[in-house]
Amino acid sequence: MKIYKFLLSILMLSLMLGSCKKYLDVKVSSQQGKAETAEDCQLLLDNYTVMNTGYPSDGELSADDYFMQPNNYSSLSDPVDRALFIWSAGARRASAAPQWQNPYKTVLHANLVLETIQKLQGGATDPVTLNTLKGSALFYRAYAFWNVAQLYAKPYTAASAGQDMGIPLKMSSDLNDKSVRGTVQQTYDRIVQDLQDAVNLLPATSSVPTRPNKAAAYAMLARTYLSMENYPGALNAATSALQLNSQLLDYNLISAFSNSPFNPRFNKEVIFHSTTNPGKTLVPNLSAARIDADLVASYDSNDLRGQIFFKRIASDGTYRFTGNYEGSFLASNFFNGLAVDELYLIRAECYARADKPTEAMTDLNTLLTTRWKVVLDGDGNPTTTSTYVDYVATNAADALNKVLTERRKELVMRAQRWTDLRRLNKNTATAKKITRTLSGIGSFELPANDLRYVLLIPDEVITNSGIVQNPR
Repeated sequence: MKIYKFLLSILMLSLMLGSCKKYLDVKVSSQQGKAETAEDCQLLLDNYTVMNTGYPSDGELSADDYFMQPNNYSSLSDPVDRALFIWSAGARRASAAPQWQNPYKTVLHANLVLETIQKLQGGATDPVTLNTLKGSALFYRAYAFWNVAQLYAKPYTAASAGQDMGIPLKMSSDLNDKSVRGTVQQTYDRIVQDLQDAVNLLPATSSVPTRPNKAAAYAMLARTYLSMENYPGALNAATSALQLNSQLLDYNLISAFSNSPFNPRFNKEVIFHSTTNPGKTLVPNLSAARIDADLVASYDSNDLRGQIFFKRIASDGTYRFTGNYEGSFLASNFFNGLAVDELYLIRAECYARADKPTEAMTDLNTLLTTRWKVVLDGDGNPTTTSTYVDYVATNAADALNKVLTERRKELVMRAQRWTDLRRLNKNTATAKKITRTLSGIGSFELPANDLRYVLLIPDEVITNSGIVQNPR
């Protein structure tokens, strides 16, 4: 009976948060859920909808892996989606939900678990169980903070991080806590600390990839360090994660004709499973968002990713995306979780930046050989020999260029491109000006390091919390 009362209280909490007008500064309700046992904490962390879905997608909406035709653009029902597509200076959400509110719900649940565990310490509950719960909560909190920071805070720059505005770092489950924007340095310090603590607390494996484990914490550390341009840290974290899980899919065993080639979800490359918030603009089966033509053309004819990730639209010869590791092609809740392929790319990039081109190419070749067609024998049957010819880099700069090219081709629509643009734009050798042309409507551009690479915080958050808006 107790467990049903607990679930009811959590349901009431979720409803309250979903309907309140002031997410970050709402009044405490007497119906707010309370966790009392380790079992309660596990139920909170296993709430798939809150903890594993709904992560911000406006970065993907603003990035350059897709385009829209003028008629599709004009027919978009969401005016903010239209504004974000052309990088309008005033583009912003009126409501905090879901781009801002969803990840902070994750933080709320994580904080509630952490507070409950603190009360249970020294009691009858198995310490190993408490450590796993604590490590999971710390992972989720860091994961949510990082995703928010990619949209609403400047990219990490060591020289200015102590002055640049970060995001609110909610550290308790008290909904009345005042929201204050920390600095970018404080934001990333918190994320890194939570993940480092999680590494020491989590088990090496988990029963399902929706639950974090030690490999996931290392993988998220690698992603975080990469976004901070801390390449030695990213290399070490990626190596630690790969030592725990280095399984790669053989794309020859995946249907190149399926609209859902990675269905069912949770393939063996997935270390931690999460998805972005579904939106109307990027829904692949509606074909409003077409994959960038130059990107599609960049795949070798023997590179199976070109056939698995994209399907040609017969009516106009453009392409839509079908490479979602979430498994479904019916919605735009794209996989943004952690997978082994990304780890090989992170480590390869870090090796290149450390002037180790041979090691960089070894990791890149390890990945790509699983993506290329195998040789057929005289009867047309597949052999065990790949058609792939190993990349060789002439120097570190050449290695880096090859790795970054393959990174974009491998991680299409994984909600990583916006972060990559933000960090790579800081170096003139890798900076890029994005352009969009809509016939009869106009041409638009987003130069490297433009203020619009930090999105405007939703109006509802600014009004109800009083935090400072991002500049324009």
